[in-house]
Amino acid sequence: MSEPITPDAQIIRKRRSTAWYFLLLALASLMWSGQGTAVKLLDEHLGPVAITFLPFYATTLLAIPLLIRMRRKRPTATAPSSRDWIRFIIAGVVGQVLAQLGMTWGISRSLASNGAILNLMIPVITAVLASFMLRERISLLRVGALVIGLFGVGLMSIGDLKQASFFQSQFLVGNLLILVGCFGSSFYTVFCKGLLGRFEEIEILIYSYITASLASIPLLIWVEPVHWRNFLTLGLQGWLAFAFLALLMYGASMLLFFAALAHLDVTTASISLYLVPVFGVILAITILGERLHLAEIIGSAIVLVATLLIVKYDHQSSQA
Repeated sequence: MSEPITPDAQIIRKRRSTAWYFLLLALASLMWSGQGTAVKLLDEHLGPVAITFLPFYATTLLAIPLLIRMRRKRPTATAPSSRDWIRFIIAGVVGQVLAQLGMTWGISRSLASNGAILNLMIPVITAVLASFMLRERISLLRVGALVIGLFGVGLMSIGDLKQASFFQSQFLVGNLLILVGCFGSSFYTVFCKGLLGRFEEIEILIYSYITASLASIPLLIWVEPVHWRNFLTLGLQGWLAFAFLALLMYGASMLLFFAALAHLDVTTASISLYLVPVFGVILAITILGERLHLAEIIGSAIVLVATLLIVKYDHQSSQA
């Protein structure tokens, strides 16, 4: 007979599993931190709608055979009902389309510094939506970690804050679009968490991507028609950026995020988003040769402290 698991052993096991899921979230954040660089490499060749959705379509088309193969291996898997498809439409349109298009189009009509600052609202919006939509408990630890993380990223973003222009009329529409994108991203995370009880992570991802792809096609037809000759000018860097967005940004990173989200509360998982600018700074240093400033060092350390607080103590908060 196996020996009963003691409470201390359960706590250690819970802590280790939480650390593992945060490692998955950190890997996803590392991939997300490269989005800006990839978009910049494609910006001179394609418009914002094309940059947003063409890699998205590629991810969806590559993932559909994987979904078919997976469902053949699991013939008893839940088949989406008409009500489920309505949920996937909501996740795809209100979530993915608003998130991706709002961010890309908003930054194109505003400043990159405005986008960097407004993106800090995503974990906060996610926590608020999770408390209403999922009835997640907003503990003092989680609020504290959100505030600490926000402060740390704020220190890293001093340069962006100095350049930011939130209320100038020429940037107002772009800033509002960025906020719409932030809401879409938060809504997608919270809404899909509610679907994890019935469907596997990859199923939710692909079904919502299918509905988002179909809903976005009119934008490429009427708003920003694609000139296919532009692809001839991409070059190696452009194609690598396109592949990065399709395979890692929209593909692998989202699977890692959902794999962790299945085992963590949304509020807890959303704190990992503060790691995105940390990795962005690291990539800027290693790839672009930029210098690391003292504020960025301190800010990165504060963000890591907030993350470690959640990894170490959130299991106690969730049990309280």
